[in-house]
Parts: sequence; structure tokens; C-alpha cells
Amino acid sequence: MPAIVEMRSVSYAVGSLRILDNVCLSIERGEVLVLLGESGSGKTTLLKLINRLIEPTSGEVFVEGRPTTEWDVIELRRRIGYVLQEGGLFPHMTAARNVGLPQKIAGKSGDPSPRINEMLSLVGLEPAKFADRFPHELSGGQRQRVGVARALINDPEIILLDEPFGALDVITRASLQKEFSDLVKEMSKTAIFVTHDLREAMLLGTRIALIDSGRLLFLGTPDEFAAAELPLARAYLETISV
Repeated sequence: MPAIVEMRSVSYAVGSLRILDNVCLSIERGEVLVLLGESGSGKTTLLKLINRLIEPTSGEVFVEGRPTTEWDVIELRRRIGYVLQEGGLFPHMTAARNVGLPQKIAGKSGDPSPRINEMLSLVGLEPAKFADRFPHELSGGQRQRVGVARALINDPEIILLDEPFGALDVITRASLQKEFSDLVKEMSKTAIFVTHDLREAMLLGTRIALIDSGRLLFLGTPDEFAAAELPLARAYLETISV
């Protein structure tokens, strides 16, 4: 069975600025791959290539064994959930409408409320209490839970998460990290998770991909990362050893 996501010698440039440089990696079904790197290293660009928000300058991206350029872009994105920082919610929509939006876009028929309520409950938000609230009436952690529920409502094979917990306080962040880890295992989803926080990467990742200046420097398990002799890996490890 082919990897669920594969990048073969993928580069991406804007003019003379190379943002990703010859990235090769395979992501297996059911794993959580954490993309670790500083701001501007190319992590978010890599996510956008998977979702075909952009296309590589060179090389190919495969999803479920097919180049993304051969997928109908709408069908591809229906198979991929996307979670942004703060959930990326529409401020004029209630939590329920935000969660149900992918079903509406997909043209699903019938009453969406049962599925919306199921997803809200799954992420720990009681529908009777939270469904009719607008984003400004929710805490940061609650908004993030709504974003996760929206990403899951169409039962995608792949979930992309772009620093989803980065803006949260330490206690809320720790709680959501644990909930997310349990949820992904329970639902057997493949997740690709962007962060610049090594603690988060070590906690959530089945593997860690260390990216610097658009290049993939390291790909391996958290234990392999801890043993790596790369200077940048050692610098990250020093941030959690003090």
C-alpha cells in the first residue's frame, strides 16, 4: 500500500526565493508527522502543497498514490481537514454553522444538525451550550475545539494542523494536546502537525521532520531526534533541558 502522502524531490520558489528545497518524505497512514522549525522555514508551505493551495515549482506531491495535480482539487480538499491557529473560524457564523460548513460546501443533503452535534460533543463542547455561540463568545481553547470539529466533520483521511495551539495559554494548550493525541488515535487519522515547540513535537509526533531554510534536515522518531547529533537538533534539545 502506498504512503498516504509522499513528496518526491519537491521544491517551491517565488521568483528567486526558494522556500522549499528538494524535500523527499513519505507519510504513512495513521501516523502523526510533526513539522518542526522556526518561522519562515517552509513548514506552512509544505502543508499548502499537500492541500494543493499551491503547486510545486519542481518535483511531485502524491496523496493516496496519485499526484495532487491529477486530483480534482475540490475532491482532494474534501479528503483533507485543515486546522488553523485560533481555529480560523468565520466570526459572523455560530459554532454550529462553522462546524457544518464543509458539509454544506460538499453538498451533503439532509439535516446536518446530528452530525454537527456529534462533532461538537467529540471535541468536548456540549451542543446545547455551545452550538449557538459566536466565536467572540468562546475562549481560545473553545474556538480551537470548534476548528478541530470542523476539520473532522467530513471524516477526512488526513488532517493538516498549522500551529493550532500556539496562541493558547500553557494550561489550555497542554489539555488540548492530550485531547488531540487521544482523538487522532481513536479515529485512526493521519495528521501532519506544524509547530516550532519541541516539547509539543516530542509529545505528539510519531515522527518529527526538522525543517530549516526549506530543507529537510532530519526525519525520525522522537527518540531518534533526542539522539541526533545535528547542531540544530541539539539547539532545540537545549531549550527543554534548562
